[in-house]
Amino acid sequence: MKDMVFDLKTPADVMKVVREHNVRFIQFWFVDVLGDLKSFEVTARELPAAFGEGMGFDGSSIHGFARVEESDMLAMPEPSTFQILPWRNEEYLVARVFCDILKPDLTPYEGDSRYILKKVLKKASESGYTFYLGPELEFFLFASRTQPVPLDVGGYFDAPPVDLGVKIRREIICALEDMGIEVEYSHHEVASSQHEIDLRYQEALRMADIAVTYRIICKEIAARHGCYASFMPKPIFGINGSGMHVHQSLFKNGKNVFFDASDTYHLSKEAKGYIAGLLTHSREICCVTNQWVNSYKRLVPGYEAPTYIAWARRNRSTLVRVPMYKPGKENATRVELRSPDPACNPYLAFAVMLAAGFKGLEEGYDLPDPVESNIYEMDHKALVTHGIGSLPDSLYEAAQEMGSSTLVRETLGDHIHEKLYRNKMIDCSEYNTLVTKYEIKEYLQQL
Repeated sequence: MKDMVFDLKTPADVMKVVREHNVRFIQFWFVDVLGDLKSFEVTARELPAAFGEGMGFDGSSIHGFARVEESDMLAMPEPSTFQILPWRNEEYLVARVFCDILKPDLTPYEGDSRYILKKVLKKASESGYTFYLGPELEFFLFASRTQPVPLDVGGYFDAPPVDLGVKIRREIICALEDMGIEVEYSHHEVASSQHEIDLRYQEALRMADIAVTYRIICKEIAARHGCYASFMPKPIFGINGSGMHVHQSLFKNGKNVFFDASDTYHLSKEAKGYIAGLLTHSREICCVTNQWVNSYKRLVPGYEAPTYIAWARRNRSTLVRVPMYKPGKENATRVELRSPDPACNPYLAFAVMLAAGFKGLEEGYDLPDPVESNIYEMDHKALVTHGIGSLPDSLYEAAQEMGSSTLVRETLGDHIHEKLYRNKMIDCSEYNTLVTKYEIKEYLQQL
């Protein structure tokens, strides 16, 4: 289906493709406040009207959207995101298009995650900057969706026959490429039945759309093989969880402004301010980049997930890593935030990390020295000496940090900030009242 990758800019471009390829149904995609995909389907006949005036729907049943008395919403499709879905094999084709959510007066809806990211990118654009992102979304393949039973016992970079997921990964990559999504490489990850497919960096809004598409494609292709793709951060005790390391760079006038050949670390003043912003606000944005109770089972020492707030070039125990500069590849200079997990809302996660970095860049935050020694081996005294803090160790702590954060509130807006905080506090309350297998095992016969 590589001949079905289109460069579309207008509704007329889309309608031409729909006619030429007999596309009968178009799925309108958007996400709720937690990043879960929501969709409804229209026929090709309804598409011209949808481009003109949007398609109305009831927003009161969408998580984090409107109250009943404010529920009328419009889904306005964005032509450039139209793409035929590669896994449909009927006599007709089905496509998808991402939508912006509008209020009845056609103004942006403040509960639309995509709109939030657009606002952050617009602010950067007004200063001449373009953000590029390259996330690494890890996932597990399990025998079913009800129990985390691995399909193999492979490890990092293991090859077949130990790696039993290679065929599934290849089909996922083919589906991604059929939708015009560029893939750099793929491999088996550290944990049993854990995988990673790395996407070529893109402009931030397009990358957020790609991340949503990627998760759906992984699940669709896995289901074809009778298994289940999970982006749960820590599904199995005692082995590595799944992260979403996010590589970030900033361009101006076609040049990577993070690179400075004269600097010891080949980092510009802008890059250093950006990294300092990520470090300074890391605790505040953690509830957005790691939004589940389960997320904090991954963010513990010993499983390659960062817990300490520091940066380095070689050291993978730090929160932020700057890959080593390679001569002649100035445009590849970037910073890698290692804390997010793939179960986040990518629009909101990208928005807050870009806002944090840009805040540091704008205000010229001072960047501390890099920490190249293994932080996991440092005692408390050494951590204090190096001025190294830590990320929240629970969702409750992260939610409290987010709740009092001016930066996050300004970035997300009052509506989403309030909805997300309230949802996370409900999660914490429900989790705190849950009686676990651990408690039964440890206490039932003792007390």
